[in-house]
Amino acid sequence: MNPLCSKCNLVVYPTEKINCLDKYWHTKCFRCEVCNMSLNMKNYKGFEKRPYCNAHYPRANFTCVADTPENIRLKQQSKMQSQVLYKEDFEKNRGKSFTVVTDTPELQRLKKSQDQVSNIKYHEEFEKSKTSHLHEEVERSKTQHQQPAAFQPSAASQNYHYDPVPEPVRPAAAAPPPSAGQKRYRAVYDYAAADEDEVSFMDGDVIVDVQQIDEGWMYGRVERTGQQGMLPANYVEAI
Repeated sequence: MNPLCSKCNLVVYPTEKINCLDKYWHTKCFRCEVCNMSLNMKNYKGFEKRPYCNAHYPRANFTCVADTPENIRLKQQSKMQSQVLYKEDFEKNRGKSFTVVTDTPELQRLKKSQDQVSNIKYHEEFEKSKTSHLHEEVERSKTQHQQPAAFQPSAASQNYHYDPVPEPVRPAAAAPPPSAGQKRYRAVYDYAAADEDEVSFMDGDVIVDVQQIDEGWMYGRVERTGQQGMLPANYVEAI
């Protein structure tokens, strides 16, 4: 069924139909409401679902336009930019130097690559440290297990043919772990452990006995829970 013209209320046939402002118009009926100037889709301006020319367009504080896909896209983009600026100002107020941006596929790929590089570097440093401690323990054990010098009897006791029996050597105790540092840090973000050797904490928790592993990771103990493990260095700040 053909719709009616919003101007003359007559039937609008497809060959002369204009669909604009949520209404249907004859081509000849699509005119300015004030000066009756003939309009088209390029030079009209809509106000309260009525067409106007540029000269007689009502000047209001806000312009009501149709919600086209382009307008919806621009609105969503403006909202995203507003959120980004808000987060950026929020982080600046907290004294952070980095800028919060939206997650794009490219940024997610770079973040994943950085995490992999950081994990590889951490594991290399961790293995080197463990190998160094093991080597020190072995050397210490060898030193403590060396046999004492043979007993040389005096000239007076040589007539008795006394052959002293060496005392049994007790095995050396395991070397104590290296003493932890006394640095204290405060968490500025929540963090959930992603591996068995990591530790979880919440914003505001105090981290004690901190040891620096590399530029991106630390080792410490959460004072609130008593748990200890690795933690990212950019999630805490020194007290």
